[in-house]
Amino acid sequence: MKVKNPVLKGFFPDPSFLRVGEDYYIATSTFEWFPGVCIHHSRDLVNWEMAGYALTDDQRVDMTGLDMSCGIWAPNLTYSDGLFWLTYTIVYTDRQRYKDTYNFLVTAPDVQGPWSEPIPLSRSGFDPSLLHDGDKKYLVNMVIDHRVDQVRFCGIDVQEYDPRAKKLVGEPVCISSGTGRGVTEGPNIMKHGEYYYLVLAEGGTRYQHCTTILRSKNLFGPYEEDPNNPVLTSDGQTDCLLERAGHSQIIEGADGRWYLAHLCSRPIKRNSILGRETAIQNVVWTEDGWLKLEANDWGKPEITFEAPAQVTQKRDLSSRTDFSKGRIPLEYMTLRRSFATNGISVENGVLHMQGGASVMSKYFQGLLARRQQCLDCDFETAMRFAPRHLNHIAGMLVYYNYDNHYYLKMSRAPEGLFLAVSAVVNKDLTDSQPIWLPEETEIVYLRAQIRQEELQYYYSLDNQTYLPIGGVLDMKNISDEHIEGNGFTGAMLGVNCCDVQGDGVYADFLYLDYKEYEEA
Repeated sequence: MKVKNPVLKGFFPDPSFLRVGEDYYIATSTFEWFPGVCIHHSRDLVNWEMAGYALTDDQRVDMTGLDMSCGIWAPNLTYSDGLFWLTYTIVYTDRQRYKDTYNFLVTAPDVQGPWSEPIPLSRSGFDPSLLHDGDKKYLVNMVIDHRVDQVRFCGIDVQEYDPRAKKLVGEPVCISSGTGRGVTEGPNIMKHGEYYYLVLAEGGTRYQHCTTILRSKNLFGPYEEDPNNPVLTSDGQTDCLLERAGHSQIIEGADGRWYLAHLCSRPIKRNSILGRETAIQNVVWTEDGWLKLEANDWGKPEITFEAPAQVTQKRDLSSRTDFSKGRIPLEYMTLRRSFATNGISVENGVLHMQGGASVMSKYFQGLLARRQQCLDCDFETAMRFAPRHLNHIAGMLVYYNYDNHYYLKMSRAPEGLFLAVSAVVNKDLTDSQPIWLPEETEIVYLRAQIRQEELQYYYSLDNQTYLPIGGVLDMKNISDEHIEGNGFTGAMLGVNCCDVQGDGVYADFLYLDYKEYEEA
């Protein structure tokens, strides 16, 4: 059956693709968002459900104070010896030539855990993957060169990993410097027949992004380049509905066909509001032992692929959460630390949020959000909040990072309770004129209406009549391309409570409602 891409809509980049028997898994990057490493599961390659997160304990994974788009990068999920093996990077720094990339390994008998204590690996670069080759295991990662006069993404290292000693052994060997397209990253190696195939992401994760393949009969090289590289790219393609395609992993399906998962985006006027998403393509082996897209000979990512299942594809991801089940759904995340550490809980059937630092902070965030996964959607909540002075703030966020977001906020001034909209675009802050509220206001209803590149906030005091507030806002400001510095995540829709005074304020949210309006 024809399946529409992307299969994971919204901010789900850097897919690691795995099959175990009849089960398929995709693990994706989460950056500064917590919990870390989102894992999806499918039995048919058509519909994917969140299985959970691998990194849920902020005592084991400390991201406090990390900059935007640092944190958890490019996980790699494999299966061997009855265990799931997950490698990942925590990027602590992104300054000049340095990144401070700490690579780790965790294992689990099931993707839903429990996952082991993180095992430290190398720090030489990011995007680590693990190759299980007979009775040996090898770590594969790209390497950073800090010297200004050298190529920064300088090659791919392979080093043996000893699972009994739980450490790397021997010395790393540089097996390839890539194809010359630059920004060589995202390496993973698969063995097929007599060859080791090195799959790379190159060209940078913007519009020149691509997937290239090299091969060798010896793990440590030399590697020859596929003469038809890149095997996947939207660069230079016409009428391409999936842009920025690259960072791929290839598997053999349970049906004997071969599939490639890759990141992509669906930009509006070259602005990827939804971030980098995950798509799947059909690939086939050529007579001379290389892989190519089945749909075309020039590597253009297709908006559909062929899956073996005959099931209805679920495209509408609308969901309403009233917290009556006493838990926070998997699609909701917070920043850098766990819900409990950030003072977020479900109590008496409502979302209870202790006031944290301001939305500009990298610490102690009272913030809960989910991905925007459709370009036409509404996000709504009912908030119970009793601010005592100006430094108590709570409300609704359309958020990319601390320097780029739109905030429909409630607070108190000497004149009384008010609502206003703050717009922060690359650190430039503006506020709308306040809307004054009756003193007896107990619950205020907030709504974000997003239609492609336009955002309009609304509020209501009776959940019947909704009034606009703050004017029409430009969603292109909440996109990868508009960010000053690294923009690797995507638009998030959420709620927030700030206690800038520090005297113990909180907000309760009675429900969170996300509704999509998408084409079939």
